[in-house]
Amino acid sequence: MEDISKEILEELREKYQKVRKLLDEPHDESNPGEGPDTATKNRATVILNDMKSKLENLLNNTSSPPKRLRSSLAVVCLNIGLICIDNEELKDAEESLMRCTEVLKSLELTPEGILPFLSTMNQLAIIWFQWSEFEKAKTFVERAEDFYKKYKALEPPEVPVGMSQVFGIENAEEPAPNHVLEKLHTLTLYYLAQIYGISKDHQQSALYCHMTLQKQLELTDLDYIDWALNAATLSQFFMERKHFSQARHHLAAASHILGVYEENLKSCDEKGSDSEEMKAAKWEQFRHRSADVARCWAKYGILLMSMSRDRLIALADNVDNEKSIDINNIDTEDLPGIDEDLLKNMKFVKLEKEVMTIEEQITDKYLLDFTDARKVFLNVQKWLEEAKKYYALETHASDYVHIIQDVSQSYKYLSFFEDDDDRQAKMHKRRIDVLEEVIKELNPRYYQAECRQIWIELGETTSAILDIKLDKLRASDERPTSHALNKINNLAKSGINYYQKFLDSMKESETSPAVREFPRELVKPALFAYFHIGTLSNKIITPDKLMQLDNLKASVGAYKFLVDYCQRHEDAAEFMRAELNVCRDLVNLLPLKINKLTQSLNAP
Repeated sequence: MEDISKEILEELREKYQKVRKLLDEPHDESNPGEGPDTATKNRATVILNDMKSKLENLLNNTSSPPKRLRSSLAVVCLNIGLICIDNEELKDAEESLMRCTEVLKSLELTPEGILPFLSTMNQLAIIWFQWSEFEKAKTFVERAEDFYKKYKALEPPEVPVGMSQVFGIENAEEPAPNHVLEKLHTLTLYYLAQIYGISKDHQQSALYCHMTLQKQLELTDLDYIDWALNAATLSQFFMERKHFSQARHHLAAASHILGVYEENLKSCDEKGSDSEEMKAAKWEQFRHRSADVARCWAKYGILLMSMSRDRLIALADNVDNEKSIDINNIDTEDLPGIDEDLLKNMKFVKLEKEVMTIEEQITDKYLLDFTDARKVFLNVQKWLEEAKKYYALETHASDYVHIIQDVSQSYKYLSFFEDDDDRQAKMHKRRIDVLEEVIKELNPRYYQAECRQIWIELGETTSAILDIKLDKLRASDERPTSHALNKINNLAKSGINYYQKFLDSMKESETSPAVREFPRELVKPALFAYFHIGTLSNKIITPDKLMQLDNLKASVGAYKFLVDYCQRHEDAAEFMRAELNVCRDLVNLLPLKINKLTQSLNAP
């Protein structure tokens, strides 16, 4: 800035120093993380506006203004825009930031201009994102990504000039300009991930999430907890699309980073660098997020078991249809829009050696038999036990219930791989035990949604055991013992009781009549409950003809309710199509059986 007087430059430097002091230093001694209050931000804005006026005059009155003068004005406009965003004055913020882009025109790829330019693009994206103009927001971050790549490709490489440095301020406490450059780019990747996510382009969102995580690993100020949680969350995307290798890798990376953080916490404890309150808060957060990652691992195992079961069922169906399929080469669902090689390379190169041993604890291949499934099942149980250490029933009832439901699901999928009927039945019995154990601790009024889910699952599980017992009975040539019949009848009655509890939970009070119209979100489970009540009533075995008659009437009543409901609601008829066809047939057939039984009762 050789043609600008030293006095003016010194004045600008001092003013910017004052601005930074106002904005950067904590103003609440009891909470160092708190930012400046409104009065402080207002004082900073007054100084910035004064600087802006002086810089505008200098630019207008200088024939060939130096780059740093323009860069200084851009930094001032950027800071005004940031304060406006913080104050939720988005229109004013946008005007200030757009002025920043005008000032930086042709300076975007210079050391003086790259940092304020990238920051401005990111902030404009935030504003338009908040205005729900997602395509417009995307143009700004895409521009930021493009200019970052161009700047990094410059030959020879250019070291950016820090935003304080353009005012001649050398502050050793400020991050190095190259570090700021990488942080800004990391934010760009993060914003792109969010924008693609909100636009339902989940593949691109996942790609940019991974790139953000990869970039964060390269930075020295990594937030371990946040990183681990985001990596574990991203694993859900992969596992749900059957990309178990990528899912496992991201989960293993999350576990590794949590392990590093745990060692850091132990080191801090030994040094005594944190207060007791801070120390307790950090360990609490660590235990909380470790439990979350354990739950993600459990979901991985449960999904692997579930999808392996579905795959084997599909294979069996194809074999029945005389189609030849190699069990090891059934196509999995790819991520459309992501190149297969790119998908395979979505790994954290920096962590590959460290996470290898963590990955080896569980397979990323489909399960073929009970031996495969049992290994996964045992891991799932271990992870769920870990999660329960934090999510206890007394402190986190809803989360604890969901963990218990995951325990039940893991037994359900393991039972598929078990060939022995008795062992299958024992696995389902274990499901009933764990679900009954938790539901007796819940108040149905306060945990209504959780209780409803459990009642439905208990009904389904009881029905599964009943079917195993009936199949075994039909396959035997021996006359069933009274003990075996009692067991079957008790299972049927228990199943009916569970489904009835679910239906009764929708009544206003215990004495209210049965609900005839269901809330939209409960229509499907309610109609399934009626269907199963009808089926279970028809499975009770008794020599008592009066009891047979009562059971048949109960069965017809349940089936007829479903048929009548579907006649009144076309959408229900659509998603209950298979059950509706069965019910229609039985509503016509069972009355004939009832009449025949009634006649036999009335016969002399």
